[in-house]
Amino acid sequence: MKSSPIFGVEFFLLREGAAMSGRLTDEFVESVQAQSDLVSVVSGYVPLKRRGNRYWGCCPFHQEDTPSFSVKPDEGFFYCFGCKAGGNVFKFISMIEGVNYYEAIKLQAERLNIPVPEREKTPEEIAREAKRKDLMKVHEMATAFFHNCLTLTAYGQGALNYLHGRGITDEIIKEFKLGCAPDAWSKLTDAFIKREIPGKLLEESGLSVAKENSGRAYDRFRNRAMIPIADERGRVVAFGGRILGNGQPKYLNSPESPIFNKRRLLFGLDKAKRHVQQADFVLVTEGYMDAISVYAAGIRNAVASLGTAFTEEQCRLLMRYTSNIYFCYDSDNAGQTATVRAMTIAKAAGADVRVVMIPDGKDPDEFIRKHGADSFRKLIDDALPLMEYHIRHVMNHADMGSLEGRVKAMNELMPVLAGIKNSAELSAYSAKIAQLLGIDEGDIRAELRRSGRLMAKNEEPSSNAVKRRIVRSLDNAQIKAARVIIRLAWDNPEVLESLEAAVPLEFLDERHAEVISAMKAAMSDGRSFDELVGHLGEGAAEELSRSLVEDYGSDDLSELYDDCLKKLRKSYLASLFEEHRQRAIQLELAGDDGFLRELAESQRIKHEMDELYSE
Repeated sequence: MKSSPIFGVEFFLLREGAAMSGRLTDEFVESVQAQSDLVSVVSGYVPLKRRGNRYWGCCPFHQEDTPSFSVKPDEGFFYCFGCKAGGNVFKFISMIEGVNYYEAIKLQAERLNIPVPEREKTPEEIAREAKRKDLMKVHEMATAFFHNCLTLTAYGQGALNYLHGRGITDEIIKEFKLGCAPDAWSKLTDAFIKREIPGKLLEESGLSVAKENSGRAYDRFRNRAMIPIADERGRVVAFGGRILGNGQPKYLNSPESPIFNKRRLLFGLDKAKRHVQQADFVLVTEGYMDAISVYAAGIRNAVASLGTAFTEEQCRLLMRYTSNIYFCYDSDNAGQTATVRAMTIAKAAGADVRVVMIPDGKDPDEFIRKHGADSFRKLIDDALPLMEYHIRHVMNHADMGSLEGRVKAMNELMPVLAGIKNSAELSAYSAKIAQLLGIDEGDIRAELRRSGRLMAKNEEPSSNAVKRRIVRSLDNAQIKAARVIIRLAWDNPEVLESLEAAVPLEFLDERHAEVISAMKAAMSDGRSFDELVGHLGEGAAEELSRSLVEDYGSDDLSELYDDCLKKLRKSYLASLFEEHRQRAIQLELAGDDGFLRELAESQRIKHEMDELYSE
């Protein structure tokens, strides 16, 4: 079956931002999927037990004691009823291995010994790939060099004493491949040149630096405890070095290179990602020593932003594993300022943000060494929600003795306050801020109205605003009804026509609407539904998976179809009725005769609802 280019694999890879060395055809992807046994793939990571026509196990993506992770081999989908993760075999591999969808397809093809078709590369592409491989190899060699210097030679004694003094055990040293750069001018450079590693490559990697006058190379890292910085897949792409003694700079990182971009990388994510999924939150620290100390204390879902400002790219990377981000930066002024910036970025990306407050002006490493791991876990448990932290931060810096200071504090709090979606929470925080600043709560509400967050009582709502207020989150029965219809449509696409006649697409839960839109587009292009999961957003893909895996209590779902369609139609009519009723009230209060028209329409809808309920 010929695939439409816009829905083909190429479109998905472009949407994911994957760097393609070649184009994977839809035929190739279908071949890999057809030869993939989902149960076998999942069983490589999760013990499964068969019950009926599906398999069950404890979810690898979150912590649980009672199995809620289900695999349905005849449909080729998995779904967790606990954390809502779901998808096909490629989605599972991408989540469990921390790679994108494109890389998951290639990885599975390699496991099955299926050659990956690639277009002919340009000379420039071949040169870039060769350079990346050379840089990866020299970093791998340097990791072994530094680690051996630390653990096997007298050069490493000072670094070993430093690491042990910070509570870093030999086990952690081995796990993170920590090392030591000797207190010598060119120990690494000379050793690698003897092994015929080109001096130019050493300079491009950042391991060597050439003198401007003579061109003679020397080691960038000298007399430092060395921390390998790995990418998401565990490949070392850079180093961080902590000075041993009183030299400067205290911390020195590798320069950026074709394999190292600090904006797109988080230290420790390769080791933490599985733990992040299970805990469903990530702890972000400022530096790699903090992340290592936290890890050594048994808290394995910690990463570090390499001492740079937290970036949008790093946030997107974390959001692949969890939407809950806890920041644990130093408690000094610089650290707290960095926390506010990082929180703003994470909140804008849709993350649920919290802040771990460390007393005594300590960083995480110092606190753990002084008070122990259990006390640090208590700080995590007591992490402040975004608004609570922001209020505390602003109040600590506000000039409460002047009107100008209090107004400035209010203005600083407004953007975060306006971002609160829950009305009760918004009201509670508005009252709290008014009390703290000694201003009238009405002034805060006026500011929120000016920012567009609230509507004045006598202000007529727009049609869209009415719909936004009335469109509800579907209850369980309605959610289930939509899932039944999606499941039926998977085998009988004609079902979608009846659904469209009963309710408009925009009325449905947005995840179900996305699935159904994609199914309709596939039908229109004559394509199979099997490829859909690769093109859907996260929530929609999860709902499609659940719709196919769910046990509906009946082998013949066609018996449930009419009932489910009526449920959705009733719910839609109830929403429509409320919309017209509210509009009639608004128009009548405004003295507009149009309220009669709205009233008549609401009664017509009510009549149809009564007929449905009487059936």
